[in-house]
Amino acid sequence: MGQQQLLLVILVTIIVGIATVVAINTFGSAADSANLDAVRQDVASIASSAQGYFMKPEMLGGGGQDFGGLTFNSMAFAADSISSDGLTAINANGRYVMSGATGTATSFTVTAHPASRIDGAVTLTSDADNTLAATISDSNVEWTDNN
Repeated sequence: MGQQQLLLVILVTIIVGIATVVAINTFGSAADSANLDAVRQDVASIASSAQGYFMKPEMLGGGGQDFGGLTFNSMAFAADSISSDGLTAINANGRYVMSGATGTATSFTVTAHPASRIDGAVTLTSDADNTLAATISDSNVEWTDNN
């Protein structure tokens, strides 16, 4: 092999190596973004189920205009496991923790911890006025739905 061909082989090897590193980083970012999108969808599903619970009369197993007694066991949410108190649910997308739905609660909070992130959380706050607010704490993205 000539010196020019050897230089060309080395150059091609370096370019392929750089392209591989860029592809791995892009794939990792896309997977994190997809997980965060799935968590947002789960949070929206939790909010929708909670509003259904709020509107349903107590005779039919709902809250009767109250979030008190709301747990993951009393709503339709696809979870792989739910804690014994019903306030923590885990699925492939992350871990969801509910708080504030005790007594005669007019609001509750769900904090979601995405599976792809160690730090940061998605927090949903919902109240009796059908106001939903979700915040992703470690990126400057906020979602608010005022119905």
